[in-house]
Amino acid sequence: MQEMNNEELASAGVFFERAQEAAESGNFDYAIEMYLGGLNCAPDALEEGHLPLCELALHRKGKGGQKPSMMERVKRLRGKTPLEQLLNAEYLFAKDPDHLPYAEAMLKAAIAGDYKRTADWIANLIFQTNNAADKPSLHTYILLKDSYAALGQFGKALAACQRACRIKPQDKDLADEFKNLSAELTMASGKYDQQGDFRQSIKDREGQEMLQATQGVVKSEDYRLLAVKQAREEIAQNPDRPRSVFKLVQALSDLQTGEAQNEAIELLENAYKNTSDFSFEQRAGQLRIGWLKHKIRGAKAARQAHPDNAEAKSKVEGLLTQLNNIELEHYRLCVENYPTDLQAKYDYGNCLLPNKRYDEAIPLFQEAQKDPRRKIAAMDKIGLCFYLKGWLTDAIDVFARAIESYEIKDDNIAKELRYNLGRAHEDNGDAEKALEIYRRIAQIDFAYKDVGQRVDKLRQSQKEK
Repeated sequence: MQEMNNEELASAGVFFERAQEAAESGNFDYAIEMYLGGLNCAPDALEEGHLPLCELALHRKGKGGQKPSMMERVKRLRGKTPLEQLLNAEYLFAKDPDHLPYAEAMLKAAIAGDYKRTADWIANLIFQTNNAADKPSLHTYILLKDSYAALGQFGKALAACQRACRIKPQDKDLADEFKNLSAELTMASGKYDQQGDFRQSIKDREGQEMLQATQGVVKSEDYRLLAVKQAREEIAQNPDRPRSVFKLVQALSDLQTGEAQNEAIELLENAYKNTSDFSFEQRAGQLRIGWLKHKIRGAKAARQAHPDNAEAKSKVEGLLTQLNNIELEHYRLCVENYPTDLQAKYDYGNCLLPNKRYDEAIPLFQEAQKDPRRKIAAMDKIGLCFYLKGWLTDAIDVFARAIESYEIKDDNIAKELRYNLGRAHEDNGDAEKALEIYRRIAQIDFAYKDVGQRVDKLRQSQKEK
């Protein structure tokens, strides 16, 4: 697997910062170029590059961004190296995120270049998108089967092969491949008990922890102060240029002081008043939320250090209430100003849910599930809203459909869906069905939530009848 070093991440970080500034000012096409410039330095930078670029693509599409031209398609659908092929395909995907072949080209290049984190992400995205299609593609499932197998993820490869077999049940080659993948999965599972593989898993985990620890570009205090000074000089020369405003805002935010945060927010609010460009107010809201969360972390640490201190407890509760109110208003405005932004609808729904505003949240989640990346999560939230409203039969239907649509059967999302389904059956009076679901979760993860206690309780109730 290609690994990123500190130098690569630092070089990429400069591009990613410029990309974020460009995106915040609405210069989407320039932001795409900057993200790709960063990914050219660090091709497997998933959280810093690929994910925000994908978010940008959806936002750009919602704002009416044009698809790639014929000339761009001809130019970009090739490349001499896997990295060049990956970046070319991602350029096209960023401009047309609904066109699955661009994502498939990204997957092929990521596999060829051994960019495993990127390949895993884009494969999962393609899998969910193909599953949600009216007519899923056999070719796509076969590509996923081969890609997951190359990544050593035989469970997912088996799931893709199974989907392909449903489309073409008489295909002997697919049937044979299904048997081979089943054997590979069994062998791979058995290796966990071997000493060498255990040591390798520890080594891999340590590598991931080291990678996470070094992913951000560390900025010294002198660097941050210099960045503020340079940004002030730039905005003095170009006071009406959005990019200059966002650059100073980011530099102030990096100082991580209350005074600097207040100045940044005031700068954005003034720009919003002068231009009516909501991107300024959106960024101000993000800063308010981020700074409040920072204060909450500090308050929680103080409460933990002094658990009997009523004032410390009250401070945490007050900040949490403030955060709740600010998030509600922020995401309401985002949905109002960006009515096609599915991420904003999902986020607003998540704010409404704990406030028991289920009737407002449900339509937002129903819209958000049109985005294949959030389909399952949105369905889970819809089912949860129905459950909390007392519409248990409807909740059961939604949870069951979500489980059917979700290919992975033993990760946290799958367990959460099944647990919620079990709770709905239990509250609906179907203890036998609930017990069956809880038992299956316990067989995979006995420590998950309170499934062990629920199994004992329902079994005891059966004995007492």
